[in-house]
Amino acid sequence: MRKKFLTIFIFLFLAFSFQVNALAQLNKKTKSPVAKQKTANQKYVLTADDKAFLEDLERRAFRYFREHSDADTGLTLDRAQTNGDAPKPGENHFQIASIASTGFALTSYCIAAERNWITAEQARTRARNTLDFFANRAFHKNGWFYHWLDQRSGERRWHSEVSSIDTALLLGGVLSVRQCFSGDKEIVRLATKIYERVDFPWMLNSDEYLLSHGWRPENGFIKNRWHDYSEQMILYLLGIGSPTHPISWQSWYALKRDWVTYKNYKYLAAVSPLFIHQFSHAWVDFRDKRERFSNFDVDYFQNSVAATYAQRQFTIDVLSREFPLYSANIWGLTASDYVGGYIAWGAPPRHEATDGSVVPCAAAGSLMLAPEITLPALKEMKARYGDKIYGRYGFADAFNPHTGWVNRDVIGIDVGITLLSAENLRSESVWRWFMQNAEIRAALSRVQIR
Repeated sequence: MRKKFLTIFIFLFLAFSFQVNALAQLNKKTKSPVAKQKTANQKYVLTADDKAFLEDLERRAFRYFREHSDADTGLTLDRAQTNGDAPKPGENHFQIASIASTGFALTSYCIAAERNWITAEQARTRARNTLDFFANRAFHKNGWFYHWLDQRSGERRWHSEVSSIDTALLLGGVLSVRQCFSGDKEIVRLATKIYERVDFPWMLNSDEYLLSHGWRPENGFIKNRWHDYSEQMILYLLGIGSPTHPISWQSWYALKRDWVTYKNYKYLAAVSPLFIHQFSHAWVDFRDKRERFSNFDVDYFQNSVAATYAQRQFTIDVLSREFPLYSANIWGLTASDYVGGYIAWGAPPRHEATDGSVVPCAAAGSLMLAPEITLPALKEMKARYGDKIYGRYGFADAFNPHTGWVNRDVIGIDVGITLLSAENLRSESVWRWFMQNAEIRAALSRVQIR
């Protein structure tokens, strides 16, 4: 009997040893610096200095939405100057509002109320007025809104398109306030009306799965479709989860998947600006979830972590040779202004227009994803260049430490992603509010992300 027991014990021990060794070999093959730094369920512990820095940064960011959102329409300016001035009459951006900026503004009222920067009633009033405009007064085409509007009148500006992605970012704010202020029946009613009116199948424009970028009254649908990995994940989830006008869950898996590899970092990306890895994540909580359908298997949270790490590492390895002031804590490229205008740049690979500029919201938008590398970067930018680049609304949209150029403007969506990402790092509140919407949970369930 003892001999038999010993034989079984030896067999089990060898089997266990083999399994442990196999797992070790697998981990050795697949591990990356990202995996060594953190996993999604490891919460970054903020120091007192971190909290003070983020509190100041967020309050300045919220100031932008408080000062540049119209009291009647709720529409938020696309941009303003770092000193607080709005674009003046005769300037190209005079009274130009962005519905995407307005989506960030709506969410900012939730943050401000929870942190007592304004009273709860002030926040609800702002949210209610904004929702009333979109529910009852703004032009819409089957529930979709124009990208650019006159802040005061709400009329279409710049011959802009009825935009699918910008409507989706607006809805991020609409559904956030619906939950944050769920005790206000009028806010809930208006928010629900706005969302449930959106006709997602119409935006397919006869395609079975892929949504169009938008529509113009002059020439109809834009030919380009959201067909690969980009910032539009929230758009598809809103459509798949719609209780009134849904699209097929298979739309999620119709998207083309292009992988980028830089050293040990591998991640999905259609283009290189970091905002594509941040905007949907500002509202949708992808932490500790992955696809469970067929042979698809992507962890979208870790995907964005890897993209953030890859850009920083590429800056250290490659770009710093050309631009010596780039470093482990001075880095960041995403769609922004630069000395030549507005540009959608990023890394890797090296964008042809790279000129040594730094876009602080590239790191700031990833605070919720990789705080261990983004928070030190922002703090060093402020410490070294803060007298020139850190002002009324936080960081200027972009600056070039190699030439001394500093952008005179901030851009609403860049201020917005800074605020929401920082708040998710601190409290996870934006994720909490948005994920309370049953439609989003249903959409994730339908595409088997859990």
